[in-house]
Amino acid sequence: MSRVKNVPELFGSMVFNETVMQERLPKDVYRKLKKTMREGTAIDADVAAVVATAMKDWALSKGATHYTHWFQPLTGVTAEKHDSFISPTDNGGVMMEFSGKELIKGEPDASSFPSGGLRATFEARGYTAWDPTSYAFVKDGSLYIPTAFCSYTGQILDKKTPLLRSMEAVSKQACRVLKLFGKDVRNVSATVGPEQEYFLIDRDDYAKRKDLIFTGRTLFGARPPKGQEMEDHYFGSIRPRVAAFMAELDEELWKLGIFSKTKHNEVAPCQHEMAPVFTSVNIASDHNQLTMEVMKRVAQKHHFICLLHEKPFDGINGSGKHNNWSLSTDTGENLLEPGKTPSENAQFLLFLTAVIKAVDEYQDLLRISVASAGNDHRLGANEAPPAIVSMFIGDELQGILDAIESGEDYTEKVKTKMDLGVSVLPDIPRDTTDRNRTSPFAFTGNKFEFRMLGSAINIACPNIMINTAVAEELRQFADELEGAQDLRTALTELIRREIKAHKRIIFNGNGYDDAWVAEAEARGLHNLKSTAEALPHYTDEANVELFTRHNVYTREEMESREEALLEEYYKTLRIEALTMSDMVREEILPACVTYEGDLSRAVRNKKEAGVAGGMEAELLGRISELTEELYNKCRELDSVVAAAPRAEAEMLANYYHDMVLPAMEAVRVPADKLEMLVGKKYWPFPTYSDILFYV
Repeated sequence: MSRVKNVPELFGSMVFNETVMQERLPKDVYRKLKKTMREGTAIDADVAAVVATAMKDWALSKGATHYTHWFQPLTGVTAEKHDSFISPTDNGGVMMEFSGKELIKGEPDASSFPSGGLRATFEARGYTAWDPTSYAFVKDGSLYIPTAFCSYTGQILDKKTPLLRSMEAVSKQACRVLKLFGKDVRNVSATVGPEQEYFLIDRDDYAKRKDLIFTGRTLFGARPPKGQEMEDHYFGSIRPRVAAFMAELDEELWKLGIFSKTKHNEVAPCQHEMAPVFTSVNIASDHNQLTMEVMKRVAQKHHFICLLHEKPFDGINGSGKHNNWSLSTDTGENLLEPGKTPSENAQFLLFLTAVIKAVDEYQDLLRISVASAGNDHRLGANEAPPAIVSMFIGDELQGILDAIESGEDYTEKVKTKMDLGVSVLPDIPRDTTDRNRTSPFAFTGNKFEFRMLGSAINIACPNIMINTAVAEELRQFADELEGAQDLRTALTELIRREIKAHKRIIFNGNGYDDAWVAEAEARGLHNLKSTAEALPHYTDEANVELFTRHNVYTREEMESREEALLEEYYKTLRIEALTMSDMVREEILPACVTYEGDLSRAVRNKKEAGVAGGMEAELLGRISELTEELYNKCRELDSVVAAAPRAEAEMLANYYHDMVLPAMEAVRVPADKLEMLVGKKYWPFPTYSDILFYV
């Protein structure tokens, strides 16, 4: 097991961070680069040239021979094309060069990345553009340069660019609101700490299962005698082999400047979690993508496979990713910190109201931001929040908002009154705000925890939605309050009005209770149960208006993303269906037939010996019946897949949800029953007992 002796020295050692910049850049160049990073201004070509040389020299000192523009296309994972630093010399040798132009812009082919019809094949040229707000780093012998990705026409083809735009939008509007409170703030940053859940399974077991290889989840599997019902894995003692993986993972992440803070066993067998320290949402997004890559690489070294699918195994918890979101000023103030003084609480309540209004008005966008074929298996399955978006704010905040709505003073148990800056406002204890793990969007002391994310998701997507929606509400608040003659009165009336209008989104009860579904419907909340049902709302007119107003997406860019997500959904289900059919025909049916043959011989031998067939005959009949059922159900699945229409993405998504998914579920039923009847030596791949309870 790795034992790091000097973590501060190790941390960020492979990152071209501010410490390195100060050491290697001339002072004037460093100041100009910092201004670009802080204000988003264009970088001067001469400055870029100096930075490129310094970056190259530093990367060479870390063993790098290549560089790559590292970007995040619509695939949901990262992409990279590596070029070496070598440049030929006149004498037939090479020298190591890297120009400012190469730093600022790259030209990868964009033809095979999803675009949702945004550009034609003959318009395949794509460009990557350096994002100086996210530090470059060295990994596996290459200098990685975080970049945005767009088409040659300037339309965005990635997830970083709209995230950066949404950050600018929320910062601009938050600064306007803060000015009303006499605060001259230049920048407000959305900050995030994404908790990452994952499974570790033995590499040999993984290699023997086509479903894990092709889809990332098990399409078959009878439940083992023991699952998670004893609750002994959660926070339990970590296996030495897993602990060795975690130690190396920490070391590799720390080298890359990733704030890996917490590690522990999760609820399900073989399930674990890593949680980082908060940072700006752009860097947090890059870091989380990098974390998932490093997890997979380090797992291989320990003879594991790291599974990031949202639901790898039936009957036990799947994996999610809690997105802890807040707003902080460049002066270090957390805008979602309740505070103790009247002015701080009035400000806090205004920002709280903006978030409540945003979640209510754009609940469909939050649901869409976490929609995927894999996550559909988790949401509402008594292991994750339901698909209905709601907010939990805790008893103290609920009492305060109720008092504001009614126009009455709020009285705590200690008789401290609250009246929006007139009476003494109560201190809101952090430890009483998070008592509902079934809530999709919960206030947790000084932040909101968005809990609907699946483990494999790129966190840029939900944070784009949150940032932009909150920016819109803050814009409306600033427009109204900037012209108010009596700010205090206007502020009180605004908060009271908006709380009354949007309190339907607040639910402090049990999200798993069936009664909540009926109540949510009565409140007029969305219940978008599947990805196929949710995604078409992406381009509802209110959503298009939101994103275009804040220059986050154009209408065409939104339409392309809806198309790409729908395609990803039905293609995922198609791959799963084809894999399931292959496993039945090539593995399960032959195993069952072989076992039937041996049972038949045992029955015949008994009869010849004058002994009744007994158990063998009964077992043979049952297995024969189930094998026939499995064969027929598999044929039906093949027919349903083959009958998929040539149609637009939305129709195909609905077809695969309505027709193919039920056919897949029908195939699994007899297969899992057969697994429990067929002798272990005959079964063609590792079972849940083998995979989840390895030695």
